[in-house]
Order: sequence, then C-alpha cells, then structure tokens
Amino acid sequence: MTMASFVLLLTGCMGQDGDSLLVMFWNMENFFDYRDGGAGESDREFSSYGERHWTKRRFMAKCNAVSKSIYWISDRYGRLPDIIGLAEIENSNVLYRLLNDTALKKAGYSFVHYEGNDRRGIDVALLYRKAGFRKISHTRKIPVTREGDTLQTREILHVELKPMESPSVDLIVNHHPSKYGGTDESQARREAAMSALKELTDSLAAVRGPNHHIIAMGDFNDNPESGPFEMMKRSLVNMGEDLHSRGKGTIRYEGRWELIDMFLVSQDMQEDVRMEIVKVPFLMTRDTKHAGEKPFRTYSGPKYMGGVSDHCPIVLRFIGQ
Repeated sequence: MTMASFVLLLTGCMGQDGDSLLVMFWNMENFFDYRDGGAGESDREFSSYGERHWTKRRFMAKCNAVSKSIYWISDRYGRLPDIIGLAEIENSNVLYRLLNDTALKKAGYSFVHYEGNDRRGIDVALLYRKAGFRKISHTRKIPVTREGDTLQTREILHVELKPMESPSVDLIVNHHPSKYGGTDESQARREAAMSALKELTDSLAAVRGPNHHIIAMGDFNDNPESGPFEMMKRSLVNMGEDLHSRGKGTIRYEGRWELIDMFLVSQDMQEDVRMEIVKVPFLMTRDTKHAGEKPFRTYSGPKYMGGVSDHCPIVLRFIGQ
C-alpha cells in the first residue's frame, strides 16, 4: 500500500478532515507519583517527605497542567493527539491518575507501560485514543544491550496499533541514555541504544515488507547530526533535521536551543508528514540569564518552580491527501 493510500484510509477511519492523524511526544521531566514505594533513591526523593517535597498537591497540579496542555494542543491542531509518547514516567499509577483524575478522563485515552530497570526508576509509555484504533496487535519492551550485557537504562517500547479500516503501524518510544558527565562511556551507551533501535526497525521492515509504516519517537539525548544517528540513515528518516538546521530546539541550555526530541519515520512517509515543536504559551517562561524564553520546568535543582517540563513537546502531523 502506498503512503497516499495509507493517509486516505487514516483520514476516513479517524473521521477528520485535513490532518489524518496527530502524534505527539513529550519528555515529562521526572513525572513521579508522590508516594515512596521503596523503589530506590529517586522514589524517596520524589515523595511527600523526600528532598523534593513532592506532595499530592504538586503532583495533581502537574497532572492538571499536562491535561490543560494537551487540550491546548487540541485547540491549535483541531483535534486531540491520537497517539502520545511519553518519557520520564515513574509507573502506571502516574498514567492512571493523569487519565482518570483530570479533564483527560473524557478524552478516552488508554496506555501501554512496562516497568523497566532504569537506575532512576523512569520509563517510557504510550497513550492512544481507544476510539480510533481497533486493537493493540503487539506490545513489548526492548532492552538495550552492549557486548551481551543489558544496560541499566530505559528500555525501548514497541507498540503495534491497528487503526480502524487501515493497515497497522509500528510505534516505537525511546529515551536514550543522557550525556551526564560528557564521557566516552555515555556516548557508547547512546550508541548501544541506537543500535537496539536499528535492529528493531530493520527486523520490522524485513517481516512487514517495504511499505509498512514505522514511527520512532523520543528523547535521543543527541542532536540530529551526532554520530549515533548515522547508523539510522538507511532505516528511517529523521524529521528533525530541517528544524535543527534552522536553530530550532526542544530544550534550552545556556541560552541556546538544542533539538534532542525527534520523530524518525519510514522512508516512504517523509513527504506526507511534518514534525513541529510546540511551545505552549503558559508552559514557557522568561530566561533570566539570557535573552528569550525557555520551557517552564517543574524543578530547577532542588527548587520547586511549578512548571511541567524542561522539554517542549513535539508533534508529527499527517497531511491529508
């Protein structure tokens, strides 16, 4: 099936004019619940009695701000995101509270989440609107390994969704190891994560065929021109390259925007999709050290700021034919 046929089918099955599907990704900056479940140092830190004093009130304020942001995006694009990838989620309870104790309850989202082995206890997850999809065909988490050893980092989440009356699509959510410390070791860990992503996408292409559609999204902790992305060039197309070349970004460091959150798609999709960075007005704040604005984060060091994330969300628009 051609990409044009795929878009037309999605337009019909989602019941919308114009854009046929809206996919979103957002790094949620340490989205922990407020209970110490005994899962480690970060779990204690982000609890009512921990160093961050992460109370139920603060947690619910963040949940409601996330909900408000998603509805703001709905107003901007004329529809709620059909699929939302998330990073830095502590557990399924966070997702349950987000989807059931806020205005998102009426939006009809469900979620896919696996507990991982990240040392800080944060995982990736996928939300999807139940009304738009016939079923989940397949879900799994992919460990990141190097020389036969499993790394203590976020696993890759793979979900195959079957939209109504159209072909299934493989969705892959990533949160690759950070640059903390700036060492060769951190680079090697990101290369291992990218290698795991490449192995997954290549195996999907071999099994599904050349016209099957793959969307990989995530916080890759690298910009599009960095070394680890070189290995993906024959597998997927990075939709963030043009934005990066124009100095656009999702996080701001020392007054400069950096693009580390991206969508990578199957090669036959590239002409029919567009990646955009979303700056939700009430989630931006003035950069007091440099000219301009930056994302309004939840914490700055140990200090509670009251925002949502140090990352801007990104969306992938499917343009109707």
